Amino acid sequence: MNGKKISIEIGIPNNSATKGSKQPEVAAGKKSGGGSEERFSCKAWLKSVWEFCKEDTNRVTFSLKVGLAVLLVSLLILFRAPYEVFGTNIIWSILTVAIMFEYTVGATFNRGFNRALGSLLAGILAICVAQLALCTGRVAEPIIIGISIFFIGTITSFMKLWPSMVQYEYGFRVILFTYCLIIVTGYRVGNPMRTAMDRLYSIAIGGVVAVLVNVLVFPIWAGEQLHKELVNNFNSVADSLEECVGKYLKDDGSEHPEFSKTVTDEFPDEPAYKRCKTTLNSSAKLENLANSAKWEPPHGRFGHFFYPWSEYVKVGAVLRYCAYEVMALHGVLHSEIQAPYNLRITFQSEIEDATNQGAELLRSLGKDICNMKRSHKTSLIKRVHCSAERLQRAVAMHSYLLTSCSDLIPPPDTPSKPLLPKLTHTLSSTVYDVPSEPLASEFYSNSLAKSSNQLLQTQNTPPVQTESYHELMRKQSRRLHSWPSREVDAFQEEDGALNVDFLPRMRTFESTAALSLANFTSLLIEFVARLDHLVEAVDELSKLAKFKHEELHKEQV
Repeated sequence: MNGKKISIEIGIPNNSATKGSKQPEVAAGKKSGGGSEERFSCKAWLKSVWEFCKEDTNRVTFSLKVGLAVLLVSLLILFRAPYEVFGTNIIWSILTVAIMFEYTVGATFNRGFNRALGSLLAGILAICVAQLALCTGRVAEPIIIGISIFFIGTITSFMKLWPSMVQYEYGFRVILFTYCLIIVTGYRVGNPMRTAMDRLYSIAIGGVVAVLVNVLVFPIWAGEQLHKELVNNFNSVADSLEECVGKYLKDDGSEHPEFSKTVTDEFPDEPAYKRCKTTLNSSAKLENLANSAKWEPPHGRFGHFFYPWSEYVKVGAVLRYCAYEVMALHGVLHSEIQAPYNLRITFQSEIEDATNQGAELLRSLGKDICNMKRSHKTSLIKRVHCSAERLQRAVAMHSYLLTSCSDLIPPPDTPSKPLLPKLTHTLSSTVYDVPSEPLASEFYSNSLAKSSNQLLQTQNTPPVQTESYHELMRKQSRRLHSWPSREVDAFQEEDGALNVDFLPRMRTFESTAALSLANFTSLLIEFVARLDHLVEAVDELSKLAKFKHEELHKEQV
């Protein structure tokens, strides 16, 4: 750096000299510190388990419920009276509870339906095939049973891959292994009808116990989980938006993350960013919860049949559509090409206003879904649109700051031409959407006069001032870590003189860095535009779910 070479001396110790000295130390460390390391690892593990349980207490509830259900079914084997009635087939009840018991009530009903239907169909098929095989004689009986097992395994494995049958994939698995076990056991033991009926009874007992425990003992409803998950996603996107914009406006370039951390998304000082990433990856989770919630009976706040759970998935999809823009803003925040800090604060008030209004609208929509009420968002939507229009107007009026003026300066070999018409055309083409007001016309005249004076001063400036200008640009580049990531001294020759192509290259870098700010503001405006679709999706959900109107809700309270 700066023409200086730094030598680093790396000392590699001799293996033969260090083996004898380090081995006793390691052995002593094992004897003295082994117990403390074990205690430390055990303490860390217990702490991680406590944090995991504290994050969601339903995990502990679910585990205790599964243990209770298995215990109740196991009592049928531990006590002699029920064991004499059901025999060893009661083990199927334990297997049914272990396989059928799910985290939510809806998922348990779904799994139970697949289990019951699959077991019933498998039992009927096994009885029919077994009776047919008995009629063919002892020689052809194992052949028919083997052919039937082959066809059942082929058909069920193919059907569970069919797109419309994916949700019944567990049911086809149940048909396969239940059919095989019943028909093979019946062939060896005899009396396949009795074997099938005993196992169906055992499966029914396990299914009833699993459903009753899951519904009656601290039920975990999939609909409630879906409702909370969607509300949390709204808050996560709003927090991530404010965090990203706030850091972008406050970052003066003194701290720049390493490239390895940027690639691996390691930003410990941005907790809301991780939650926003979770929102982007929540598509499968929302769909699974919605499918499970469809199996649940009316409960709690969701007290009517045919509740529109699919609308929650649609609202989540539109919310992710907005979250993509937040992630794009985050990408500009940590990009290698950064706009100068003094250029960012030029639009600070407009950017902060648009960000605050957009985040407020997101939280308001999430609050309405959480409270299950409908409120008018007309005034809030208007404020969001006005803030976006202010930002767009400010960018249009100050667009000369986001473009390079190198194309306005003629090369030294070309004859001088009037620059004012070209400058006038440039400024007028970038502010086409600004209303014609006296203030705007005065701003244009002042900008033209200032730009003309700057151009005349640039032509009459001696070479000494040019060098001081570049010295200032060099310091600014070091302070802001501007792109490309190398020192400006690379543009100097060995004798200290300035390279010939330094000026146009520096102007190119300046223009590229300024366009980074234009990209950031355009992404923010696009985010505000996408909020309209989110408002429409939430309004459709509130109509189908029959949310209470805000005025009626206040009167009842």
